[in-house]
Amino acid sequence: MKKDIHPKYYPNARVKCACGNTFTVGSTKEFIEVEICSKCHPFYTGKEKIVDTMGRVEKFRKRLAKKEELKKRRKK
Repeated sequence: MKKDIHPKYYPNARVKCACGNTFTVGSTKEFIEVEICSKCHPFYTGKEKIVDTMGRVEKFRKRLAKKEELKKRRKK
């Protein structure tokens, strides 16, 4: 294996989140700043939002019905 080609590894690298949470991980950087972590991410906190697609389907069906109506008028 070649010497001096691998970056230095920090087994206790500190990670600081924008929410204020700090924890340690292994990394090639000694200090890491992140915007989101498991303490503040909506998926892990249970505050995730479910997108309602029902309105989108109805909107599509209306457009489809209008197009079919126009086709019928053009054939006459």
